[in-house]
Amino acid sequence: MKAYKVELLVLDHENTGEDGITFFLENVKYIYPKVMSIQSKEIGEFEDDHPLNQRGQCRQFYEELFKDT
Repeated sequence: MKAYKVELLVLDHENTGEDGITFFLENVKYIYPKVMSIQSKEIGEFEDDHPLNQRGQCRQFYEELFKDT
């Protein structure tokens, strides 16, 4: 299985700041961001105990996975 790192350009017309944009991207269904770049990495089998599926391990695994990109 692959994981994708996607860089988006989002224009903040409402001046909501980073927290507002993050909330918006993670919770709103109809948005139209511009994809600026995309990278993929192989992550092996994805199961319930995979680090990307664990709140406490996700960030560290992600940073290690994409450290050279």
